[in-house]
Amino acid sequence: MPNRTDKISLTGSISLGTGVMIGAGIFALVGQVAEFAGDFFPLAFLLGAIVAAISSYSYVRYSSVNPSSGGIAMLLKDAYGPGIAAGSFSLFMYVSMVVAESLLARTFGTYLLRPFGLQDSVILVPVLGVAAIVVAAIVNLIGNTLVERSAMITAVLKIMGIAVLAIAGLIGVAAVGDGFLAQSTGDPLDVVGLLAGTTLCVLAYKGFTTITNQGDDIRDPKRNIARSILISLAICTVLYLLITVAVSSSIGGQGAVDARNYALAQAAEPFFGAWGVGITVAIAVVATLSGLLASLYSVSRLYEMLQNMHQAPSLPQSVRHQPMIITAVLAILVTVFLDLSQIASMGVFLYLSMDMAVQWGVIRHLRSKIEARIWLPMLTIVLDLAILIPFTILKVQSDLFTVIVAAVVAAAIVIAQVVTVRTL
Repeated sequence: MPNRTDKISLTGSISLGTGVMIGAGIFALVGQVAEFAGDFFPLAFLLGAIVAAISSYSYVRYSSVNPSSGGIAMLLKDAYGPGIAAGSFSLFMYVSMVVAESLLARTFGTYLLRPFGLQDSVILVPVLGVAAIVVAAIVNLIGNTLVERSAMITAVLKIMGIAVLAIAGLIGVAAVGDGFLAQSTGDPLDVVGLLAGTTLCVLAYKGFTTITNQGDDIRDPKRNIARSILISLAICTVLYLLITVAVSSSIGGQGAVDARNYALAQAAEPFFGAWGVGITVAIAVVATLSGLLASLYSVSRLYEMLQNMHQAPSLPQSVRHQPMIITAVLAILVTVFLDLSQIASMGVFLYLSMDMAVQWGVIRHLRSKIEARIWLPMLTIVLDLAILIPFTILKVQSDLFTVIVAAVVAAAIVIAQVVTVRTL
């Protein structure tokens, strides 16, 4: 545990939050979101920000009253008691965060291989992803201070890099392009597709929940956790809108779909050539590696809390740094066996299920304790269902395997919790 001189500052907390969010979410998901929302994919990212901001209210209120390194796990325990429900949904959150790490890892491999035309390699992409996870885990084991300092440096680099890239792209379109809407196919708005795309966009913002897991590690947590969440969301929203409008203006929705997992690099090529691709790749590599650093730190803290609550398995006591090791190994397994689309979809199913459980717990059990305005968590549940149902319908039609895998993982978590509770 960190001591009084090893606390994370507000700036460090914002860096960790944006470090998780500005990574795979924007670099890997643009093409996948465009596949659902078409030319309206920038609007999907804006709607995703709105959903995340409204959802964050419950987390902000609870963390302001009861800051803890367990974060969401403690919220669920307070809401449902130390039983099957709290344990299951806490593990939903944990697994969704592990899946997000795998998304970062595979995005790292995809962009690093883009200049060599090997971005679709079924071997090299996961190999590089595994290497990135291992390096991030080792850095985390060295200490919190190193993680915070690296997060602050890389957060500044990412924010500046993406902002410059987006603004340069918009200037390029205005100066030598055919106009901001010239690449549009002219297809009408598909509301179901837009809502489904918004579901994936939530993954680009869900990193704010990792801030709640910083708990006692952050200075003045009752004030700074809330401030960190709101500032991180605001920064990411502005950057995402800038970059998606630039991508839309450069290659359009269909171009983003064709490029799929490396749409940002593809969008940089028409105006900036190989230099643009190289700069985009460099930013993506920094973004994903730093995202892994921040995510592994936060997720391992959550797992440690779940172990203390007897809701997650442990290795023999002789094994040190168990939360970090277990988290890294699980992330490696997902990276090896699932592709980016499958990883993103499974993460969405688990995360939104957990989020609705959190909001319901606030409504039924915690609203007085944390002095919550009840209409905001109620609205969050409505919004979660409004985007998750269309997404599920479209995924069942196009990728039933991933839906089944997510259902099996969820069922396995619940069954494991039932067994655990009955044996205690």
